[in-house]
Amino acid sequence: MRIVRYLYKSETPKYGWIFEEKVGEIEGNIFGEYRRQEAKIRLADVTLLAPSQPSKIVCVGRNYAEHAKELGNDVPKIPLIFMKPPSSIINPGDAIILPPQSQQVEHESELVVVIGKRGRNITTEEARNYILGYTIGNDVTARDLQKSDGQWTRAKGFDTFCAFGPWIDTDFDISDALITCRVSGQPRQMASTRDMVFSVSTLVAFVSSVMTLEPGDLLFTGTPGGVGPLKAGDEVVVEIEGLGKLSNPVKAEMR
Repeated sequence: MRIVRYLYKSETPKYGWIFEEKVGEIEGNIFGEYRRQEAKIRLADVTLLAPSQPSKIVCVGRNYAEHAKELGNDVPKIPLIFMKPPSSIINPGDAIILPPQSQQVEHESELVVVIGKRGRNITTEEARNYILGYTIGNDVTARDLQKSDGQWTRAKGFDTFCAFGPWIDTDFDISDALITCRVSGQPRQMASTRDMVFSVSTLVAFVSSVMTLEPGDLLFTGTPGGVGPLKAGDEVVVEIEGLGKLSNPVKAEMR
């Protein structure tokens, strides 16, 4: 099932599900008990929002060997995690805003895990039971600030630096899915989810050994090699085979 958060006409945001290019409302709690209404609204007639409202966004650095190599880093021996603030979230189709503090903002295409229920000290064997589904993400990064700061909060945390969506797929097979990124039509990134250094189950277990995971929380699983700069006027399209596409324009900050 593909779960969306959407706006229709002047209504407040709702959760829904997609069937044959139509959206039906979901009544209840998508992380608990709910009921699906008939899919009647054309998908083209709704505005898709970021499909989760997380309490936290946990990200994994250097989880693809080629990405670690291109930045001159070794592959970590244990998962390297950092966080992005929820204030950095934008919806599918919203603009990534280039902040004046950075001269080198880059894209990072990623598979994103959406947590489905509360968990702490989850084992790798149990991890799947705590996952609601998967979505597509762009961990936008001010690369020059990442290098100069030494720690990554500023470089990863600007408003608009966390794009994800357009839906959560509860049945998606992550074993060997192609991740690609195009910027203004030019290919930048291409790799398979099988190339991850640490598997999704390992990451869920590791992160939950540090902090309690809550329903709706996001886990960005790392980006393949091929990251590159963005400029005003670009269009970034991240695609994961079988999961869909996430598209966002790029704009300069207006003062």
